Amino acid sequence: MKGPLFYSKILLFGEHGINKGSKGLAIPYNFYNGGLKVDDTETEVAKKSNAGLRGFLGHLEQLQAEEPELVTFDLATLKLNVEAGMYFDSSIPQGYGIGSSGALVAAIYDQYANDKITVLENLTQEKLLKLKKIFSRMESYFHGTSSGLDPLNSYLSLPILINSHDSIEATGIPMQNLEGKGAIFLLDSGIVKETAPMVQIFMESLKDKGFRAMIKNQFLKYTDASIESFLHGDVKALFSNTKKLSKVVYNNFKPMIPEQFHELWQKGIESNDYYLKLCGSGGGGYILGFAPDIDRAKEALSGHKVEVVYQF
Repeated sequence: MKGPLFYSKILLFGEHGINKGSKGLAIPYNFYNGGLKVDDTETEVAKKSNAGLRGFLGHLEQLQAEEPELVTFDLATLKLNVEAGMYFDSSIPQGYGIGSSGALVAAIYDQYANDKITVLENLTQEKLLKLKKIFSRMESYFHGTSSGLDPLNSYLSLPILINSHDSIEATGIPMQNLEGKGAIFLLDSGIVKETAPMVQIFMESLKDKGFRAMIKNQFLKYTDASIESFLHGDVKALFSNTKKLSKVVYNNFKPMIPEQFHELWQKGIESNDYYLKLCGSGGGGYILGFAPDIDRAKEALSGHKVEVVYQF
């Protein structure tokens, strides 16, 4: 058995903000992927993944018992396969903010959910929200809380636009221009992170009145504006908005930016060579960057691993 492949994802905009009412935009990132396998089960990687699946199986049993009206699984077959050593064979780096657990959740749902909603159907708002809720419950095993967006993106392999808690849609994004100078890129921090502590820091910060005001008046505003300008292909407005967003994050989210990147972050804003923002919850993994001229940005970031994900 070898299941279909599920891709990593990049949350371009909306990290930490979606839960507070900002828009969000996630795109599949096909460079990394993973699938379920039941051969070569004796490697260390396979054994480690299989042990993780055993714990996840317990979570799914509990989920089915508590919310059978939401989702049920073919648990008997899943159990048999897990006992046969099944594992998730994945090239998606873990703890990097690009959806390694999301791809796993999508693969399990695809293979074992009963009456599953498929990408071939007319994906109504109602179906998308139900899928997001199912994935949120499934992925909470890995993160404590989950929006369900990563698995949704991985499962559908389509860009997803979040308008609000109860309004999401599959969306089109402007065509890439591979000759273009402008680019969105990933900057490798070299640090494996955990999502839960970053979410905790954010939730604690929200107790502060000033922080809440900043989220409402600046962070959400520039996030939404960045999404609008990106979807409309307005490159000039996109860089103007991502610069403002980068500043707001630098000034207010310092604990979520690895310390050795503070100076680099500020340098980008001052030089206009690139603008950095969190990719996912922050704390390490990848940092997302926006560059008006990717060659200039690469030069400014020499010595760091830069991966271009989108050009315009």
